[in-house]
Amino acid sequence: MIKKLVIAVGLVVVLGLLCFGRDAVSYFRTSVGWVKDSVKSSVPVQFEIERARRMIKDLEPEVRKNVQAIAKEEVEVEKLQKQIADTEARLAREKEEILKLTADAKSGKESFAYGNRTYTPEQVRSDLAARFGRFTTTEATVNSWRDTLKARQRSLEAAQKKLKGTLDARRQLFVEVENLQARLQMVAAAQTTSNYNFDDSHLSRVKELVGDLRTRLDVEERLVNSEGYYAAEIPVSEPSTANILDEISQHFAAAEPGTKASGQQATHVAKTK
Repeated sequence: MIKKLVIAVGLVVVLGLLCFGRDAVSYFRTSVGWVKDSVKSSVPVQFEIERARRMIKDLEPEVRKNVQAIAKEEVEVEKLQKQIADTEARLAREKEEILKLTADAKSGKESFAYGNRTYTPEQVRSDLAARFGRFTTTEATVNSWRDTLKARQRSLEAAQKKLKGTLDARRQLFVEVENLQARLQMVAAAQTTSNYNFDDSHLSRVKELVGDLRTRLDVEERLVNSEGYYAAEIPVSEPSTANILDEISQHFAAAEPGTKASGQQATHVAKTK
């Protein structure tokens, strides 16, 4: 079938080149489109349904890959959130220490005792400068982490929504394909049923033949019953033929002249007159 279509398209293209020159391109494109439509319409619906099922199944590796990537990103985001929380807690403690040292340095004392050691104001200010430098650096790092966390959370939410949309679309496509399969089965059942439609005229002829056969069998049965009746039964209701011979003999004997019967017949006729 496809080979014939390709040959037909080739003939159309050749004719287009010979007859229409510059318009041959449009003929070629039209021919290609016609072949595509013809080939597509010639493919069985069941084959296309199976192809759709296969395409839906082919989505599984990509979906699984995205699920793994999203799961990994969720873990990374949780780790970053914990890291930020722990660092913020440490910054809060360092802030308290820095404020305490700052207050001590402003007090004007000549020495300060921390733990079991004593420190001069210069040592306190030096330690305070180092602490504040680390604090600001860590604070800037935490601020950067917060920005990173927000960006990753937005990206993660977008990926989760896309994954959810893909899963929903795949489920919907699967349902639609199954509905198409059910509709195809219904069409096939309807086509099978339509194959049993009889021609009314042919059916009428069959009915007429059956009626004739029924009539012939009825006649045959009556004949058989009739023959059996006369052969086997005593004809009680029929007149007896025992005296008919005597009556015939008397009738013709009476017709001969000089017979007693003739005289009796003549007397009988005279009396009747």
